[in-house]
Amino acid sequence: MNIAVIGAGYVGATTSVSFALRGHTVFAIDHDKEKIGKLKQASLPFYEEEIDGLVKKLAGNGKLSFTTQLDECIDKCSILFITVGTPSLMGGQADLSFVEEVARNIGNLMNEYRVIVLKSTVPVGTNAKIKKLIINELTKRNLKIPFDLISNPEFLREGKALYDALHPDRIVIGCETQKAQKMMKELYGHAKSKILFTSPIDAEMIKYASNAFLAAKISFINELARFCEKIGANVTEVAKGMGMDSRIGAQFLQAGIGYGGSCFPKDISALLALASENGIPLNILQAVLQVNQTQPEWFLEKVKKTLGTLSGKRIAILGLTFKPRTDDIREAPSLKIIDYLLQNNAYITAYDPKGTEHVKKIYPSITYTSNPLDALKKADAVLLITEWEEIIDMDWKAALNTVSAPFVFDGRNALDASVMKQLGYHYEGIGMPEF
Repeated sequence: MNIAVIGAGYVGATTSVSFALRGHTVFAIDHDKEKIGKLKQASLPFYEEEIDGLVKKLAGNGKLSFTTQLDECIDKCSILFITVGTPSLMGGQADLSFVEEVARNIGNLMNEYRVIVLKSTVPVGTNAKIKKLIINELTKRNLKIPFDLISNPEFLREGKALYDALHPDRIVIGCETQKAQKMMKELYGHAKSKILFTSPIDAEMIKYASNAFLAAKISFINELARFCEKIGANVTEVAKGMGMDSRIGAQFLQAGIGYGGSCFPKDISALLALASENGIPLNILQAVLQVNQTQPEWFLEKVKKTLGTLSGKRIAILGLTFKPRTDDIREAPSLKIIDYLLQNNAYITAYDPKGTEHVKKIYPSITYTSNPLDALKKADAVLLITEWEEIIDMDWKAALNTVSAPFVFDGRNALDASVMKQLGYHYEGIGMPEF
């Protein structure tokens, strides 16, 4: 098939590469000329393992091309994917202006039946609104061209996005006609994954409900960690026992300093905003948000209690991105931690293998290092914020001779507490007895 992917950001680029790898001819389209220019040179605007090399290879064999011109592609492609961003507005609602702009452009350019696939994360009910927008544009042209608008949410994990695109654990397709269902079956015919065909509105809700539930597991175990510390229990062992129950599962039960990134915070805010507009309070989800917002400060209060004061102290921050294997700092807990430390007059040195340049634009005054060991020089305390392998596997024995004081606060429970104690550190994790 010939496929157009409109929006060449994280989801769009990953989707384009995955379909091109399956043998389809893909046209990735974006209005940002600078972005398209870089993509033509196989330079991605984000970090994701493997994708750069594949972009170069697929562009070379003609399976993947990049352009700013939708009008040159729409007549060539039977399926049009919408993968533009839906950032949060001030009130938490999703900004649909980019999706709406693409819909209008399609309505202005479409000359015959097309399958239009809405892959951007959008509020429940958006499919119906976008369908009306396209019809309105066709009506302005005095045309009655049939089309199918499908909701096909993405479930990509940053750091593992390409693998997830190629090997999805499930494929959700919200469509209304047998013709559209047949085309989507053909498109995903390679997949061994379970495919759920449902209504567009249910597909939209599945996306939000999935992210909300995963965020709830994270906030639940983080709140439980606070309680475990008070009573002397170890939340890591508690989570291990809980995870052995197949009804619960071990995933997303790792206590830490909270979730971040481009999906969970944005999607939960959008769902809460939509629920408020409809007069339905989502109390559990509100609590999920509240726990996550306060978790970094709760963690720093632990640090402050141990050190006595943060003023004048040199604090080493290890990890800046919201998770390993990505350069994404959106809603990263590290940003709240840096802000808190600066407000408390601490000096900061920081290390991250991929996120430094992004954080430097926000906090240019703090000191950044090119390796984790250098960040620890003369540090009064070390805060492990993101569990990058090079941080976990660092020579912590050698690091002991670098720091001014042997205080390690592990915000991800990534280090072995007993090993750190044997080395001579004062080690504190999340939700476990103090060592």
